[in-house]
Amino acid sequence: MRHSHTVQRRRTIHRSLRRLKHRIKRLATSYVSPLGWAVAALAVASLVAFVLLGWHELLAMAVVFAVMLAAAVMLSLGTPSFQATIDVSSRRVTVSDTVKVDVCVDNPSRTPTTSARGDLPIGDNHERFAIPMLAAGQSRQTTVEFTAVSRAVLPIGPLSIRKGDPFGLIRHEKKLVDQINVFIHPQTVLLSTLNAGIPRDLEGQPSGEIVDDDLDFYGLREYEPGDDVRNVHWLSSAKTGSLMIRQYEATRRTDTALTISVNPDDYIDSQEFELAVSVHASIGVQCLQQNRPVTAHAGSTHAIPRNATEFLDGCSGIDPDIDDNPNLAQTTLEHAPDASFYFFTVGRLKTIDDIKHMVLALPRSATCVVLQAATGQPRAIKRYSDFTLATVGDLNDLPMIMGVLA
Repeated sequence: MRHSHTVQRRRTIHRSLRRLKHRIKRLATSYVSPLGWAVAALAVASLVAFVLLGWHELLAMAVVFAVMLAAAVMLSLGTPSFQATIDVSSRRVTVSDTVKVDVCVDNPSRTPTTSARGDLPIGDNHERFAIPMLAAGQSRQTTVEFTAVSRAVLPIGPLSIRKGDPFGLIRHEKKLVDQINVFIHPQTVLLSTLNAGIPRDLEGQPSGEIVDDDLDFYGLREYEPGDDVRNVHWLSSAKTGSLMIRQYEATRRTDTALTISVNPDDYIDSQEFELAVSVHASIGVQCLQQNRPVTAHAGSTHAIPRNATEFLDGCSGIDPDIDDNPNLAQTTLEHAPDASFYFFTVGRLKTIDDIKHMVLALPRSATCVVLQAATGQPRAIKRYSDFTLATVGDLNDLPMIMGVLA
C-alpha cells in the first residue's frame, strides 16, 4: 500500500516538473525564437570580445547582429489582422469516435496580411499549420481530425496566430478564439429497466425534492435541452409560447445514489478503472432514462444530474485520486442519507472486509449493490445479508447481471 502511494506521488511530481519545464520554455520563446536568442548572444559576445581584444571586425559583427534584431522587432510590430472561428463536429462524443475540428481564419481588413502560423492546442498536443498571405476579405480553412482514444474533458484552443520577421528571430502571437471543451464520454451498455429498490416505499413518502417525473404533480417550468418531451405540457406551452415541462415532487422510493471509488489502490491498472467508470456510467444513464432521481459521487465531486447527458459529462472528468476516502458509504451518506438504493462501484483490490464495513453505515431499509470491476474475471453474483456483490469482468456482462438483480 505504501509503495503504491509512493509511486503515485512520484508520478505526480514528475508530471508537475515536466509541465513547469514546458511552461518556462514556452515563456522564454513566446516572443524571441531560439534563433533570436542565439543572435542576441552572438551580438553580446562580439561586443565583449571587441572590448577585450580591440578587433574592429568583432565590433562590426556586433553591429550587424544588433541591426538584424532591431529590424526583426520593427517588422514584427503590429497586431495580425486576422479573425478566426473554430467549429467542432460534436461537443460530446464517446471513446473511439472521430472528432473533426474546422478552423477558419479570415482577413477582415482592407489590406493583405503577411504569412503567419496557427497553433491550436488539443489537450496536451498542438496542431500547427501555415497561414499564407491573405488578400482583403479572403479566408483560409484548415480541418483537423483525431480519434477520441480515451475518456476525458478535452480542451481545444485557444487558437493562437503567430507572425514574425523574415529572419525568424522575433515572433508576435495573438489569441483569437477562446478554449472550448469536448466531453469524451465513457463507453456504456444498454440496460433493462431497473426495478430494484422501488418496493421500499410504495406509498411514495414526499422527499421535498422537485424532479421531472414521479407520482405527485408539483408544477411547471420551462423546457431545457435534454428534458424528456413526454413531460411537455402542451396546453400551457401553447398559452405561454414556449415549451413547459411538468414537475413532480420526488418520493424516496426511487431515489438512487451512485458512487464510484476513484482510489487507484482499489484497481489493478487503468484498464480496470475505466471498466469501473463504464459500469458506473451505464447504471446512471439507465436510472436517469427511467426518470429516477440520482445523486452521483466520485471522490470529492457530488452532483445531482438532471439528465443522462449531464451525468455523462461528469463521468468524462472522473480522475483517479489517491486521497479518496476508502469508506465510500461515509461520504455518500453526507449527500444522500435517505436513498432507497445504493450502487457502489469498486475495483477487485477492494477487500470483502472493507466492503462489509462500508455497508454497515447504510440505512437498513435501503438496498445496496456493490459492483466490483475485475477485468477478465468471470461474472458472478453473491448475496450477503445486507448487500449484493456482483463481479463484472467485462462491460458486456453488466446487462445480464442487472437483469438478474432486477
